[in-house]
Amino acid sequence: MTFAPVTVSLPIADRPTSYRFYRDGLGLDAVGELADDGLPEPLQFAVNDGLRLMLIPSGGFGWVIGGNEVAARGQSECVLSLDVASPAEADALVERARAAGAQVVTEPAAQPWGYAGTFADPDGHLWMVSVTQE
Repeated sequence: MTFAPVTVSLPIADRPTSYRFYRDGLGLDAVGELADDGLPEPLQFAVNDGLRLMLIPSGGFGWVIGGNEVAARGQSECVLSLDVASPAEADALVERARAAGAQVVTEPAAQPWGYAGTFADPDGHLWMVSVTQE
């Protein structure tokens, strides 16, 4: 069985803020039909051919998660990772995200396994940008 594309859904506080961040900060392209607010509904971005990111207002996230609670800002259960080709690309992407409103959690730096930096989007979701050694 194969699934393509895989969609990762994240709760968000504000559609326009999240739209601008993912468009301007990560350079992702939104997909879908425009709603009355001028943004695609559902708000989705193509990360690559096999992955989409869907951003759902926290109030509407409940129908998916049932009796579970949306994690409060600052509580993380996962880290989303983007691989890039070089440390310079990692530095540039983290700076682009910072300029779009990200909070840099760890500055890009050499690690024993490669090179990486981590930032939080406007809703506190963690993203790691990395270059892994082959």
